[in-house]
Amino acid sequence: MTATLAKPAASPPSAATKADDRVRLFDALLALKTREEVEAFLTDLCTPAEVRAFAERWAVARLLDQGGRSYREIACEAGASPTTVVRVARFLKEMPHQGYRLVLDRLHPKA
Repeated sequence: MTATLAKPAASPPSAATKADDRVRLFDALLALKTREEVEAFLTDLCTPAEVRAFAERWAVARLLDQGGRSYREIACEAGASPTTVVRVARFLKEMPHQGYRLVLDRLHPKA
């Protein structure tokens, strides 16, 4: 009988490795040039539910930015939960990253 050697358990990635992986992901996104390329990459990278969640949050951010609607109306129009609307609103207004604001302003510069 032949003895089988067990492989040592893989150790979890370090914080530095995870940070490096994030930077490489950001670089990959920056390398995309067309909507078709973005769609192909996201289709490979994400589950359909993840892509739908991204699109839903983005729809909520755009509707919040337009103003004139209640959170309930935005939730209904975007097909999102009220919790998602509140979360996106918080990130749009209060969080230091301001990623939503950056993209909204670039896509629709205010005169």
